[in-house]
Amino acid sequence: MSVDPTFYELVINSSLLAQLVLVLLMIASVLSWAMIFVKWRMLKRARRQAMVFEDRFWSGANLSQLYESVRTQAQRGGIEGIFAAGFREYLRLQRPNQETVPNFVIDAAQRSMRVASSREEDELGRWLNFLATVGSVSPYVGLFGTVWGIMHAFMALGNVQQASLAMVAPGIAEALIATAMGLFAAIPAVVAYNRFADELERLMTRYDNFQDEFLALLQRQLVMS
Repeated sequence: MSVDPTFYELVINSSLLAQLVLVLLMIASVLSWAMIFVKWRMLKRARRQAMVFEDRFWSGANLSQLYESVRTQAQRGGIEGIFAAGFREYLRLQRPNQETVPNFVIDAAQRSMRVASSREEDELGRWLNFLATVGSVSPYVGLFGTVWGIMHAFMALGNVQQASLAMVAPGIAEALIATAMGLFAAIPAVVAYNRFADELERLMTRYDNFQDEFLALLQRQLVMS
């Protein structure tokens, strides 16, 4: 892959501050793309796990057997972790030969699942603020580099007696690279943040719906027992 010599020369000939701005924006762009890839895989895995587990859950499997299979897993998270937290609390309070209050058991299971769901949301949403920051700040950082470069170009005209557009054009072109780099870093970060935030909201709604359905199932078991 060949490098455009014109672009390369513009970067090399730009001022030190403009070069620092470009390096900062390049680092932000690389980190945001790495975070985009990580979050894409994480949310994709969470959606797949939720779909597989809900199929098992609603297939008529015994809840105790399902809990044992989930509990023995080395790594569990997402909707499986929410189910395990709620059913573990249900089993702890629903002991044989012991009178229990159904509402108390249901409330305890609900609190446990709510805590597990909150932890999942925190884990899935981690570093999303970084994408939002890159998307919102990068254009201004690039604009700062552009303004500084244009100011530097016009200040250089003070040393000549007759100014022309040909004299100031290279300096302006060097300065505008910072704006382009700022947009290059910001646009993917903004698009990815909006996409991931929407997917996270949909996933948490799915978790909330599962909790309500699971609690209704536990309540029916308590009434029938």
